Amino acid sequence: MQPPSPGIAPKLYQRACDALEREIVGGAVPIGTHLNETAVAERFGISRAPARQALHELERRGLIGKAEKRGYQVISIASDTGAQPHRQDADEDDKLHSLSTWEVLYPEIEIEIVSRTSLANWRINEAMLAKHYGVSRTVARDVVARLQQRGVVQKDERGRWYAPALTPAHIDQLYELRWVLEPLALEKAYARLPDGVLARMLANVEAAMQQENEVKGELLDRLEQELHVELLGHCGNDSLMRAISLPQAILVAHHFLYQWTVDLFDTEPFLPEHWLVLERLSAGDVEAAKAALVRHLQISRERAMMRIRAVAAVISPKELPYLERLDTP
Repeated sequence: MQPPSPGIAPKLYQRACDALEREIVGGAVPIGTHLNETAVAERFGISRAPARQALHELERRGLIGKAEKRGYQVISIASDTGAQPHRQDADEDDKLHSLSTWEVLYPEIEIEIVSRTSLANWRINEAMLAKHYGVSRTVARDVVARLQQRGVVQKDERGRWYAPALTPAHIDQLYELRWVLEPLALEKAYARLPDGVLARMLANVEAAMQQENEVKGELLDRLEQELHVELLGHCGNDSLMRAISLPQAILVAHHFLYQWTVDLFDTEPFLPEHWLVLERLSAGDVEAAKAALVRHLQISRERAMMRIRAVAAVISPKELPYLERLDTP
């Protein structure tokens, strides 16, 4: 397994630093403004450690200096070197200001945990997670709550969080729930689908089928999301969708598994199965589409185990302080 990314804490302090630099250079934060760790931490939803790093970096760039009492104050609207402030893409700028800290952290933490569930069960320690990423316990708690919502983690009999291993028994349970719940959501969604949705999804699957063995893991993941999340999401029943989201932990796992097993099959076998579901829906034969969806999920169960076994044989993830390996499946 490729080494996981070193963590998002550096990214958080860099984003805070770059955002403040742009505001200072742009005049939004004038010379003489007082800055301190607490204010920066609250502003960007980070802990004081990355806030402190951000201020140290701004000082290094010559934009702020130590205040007479405590903290810093803005002393310049341009760095000593005359270099232009580092610019992120517009999407990254928007992300810093529009996403909560837990939302920024979440994708990395999810993949770190899911990638390990092919090997064992894992205990999640909220306090250590917060410390590792330099965020508050509240942020860590929000991340874990989202992991629970996505079906990635559960609570044991003592109320402790753990991520269950993707064992054959667990996979059987997930898929059995899916082929009971998803056909009902499919039927309800059909009458509510916006114009063009089915045609777009069908065209996307057909295009992927034309690529044969050149299909990338990212595309497979996107096609799974289109059928099992986007399309079913039009069912109009929030309670049903919440129930469906629990066994869809396997979809989260596939986001990781597809990256590692794209060459496991000569051609991706789920593509014609997706095509049949969408084609039957397009023809207005909802019952045939539901039956095709059930067959697809039943067949997919064994393929999921093949992918998990293939990945478990080659990955060797590094240790993380907030994850404790409990046992081997």
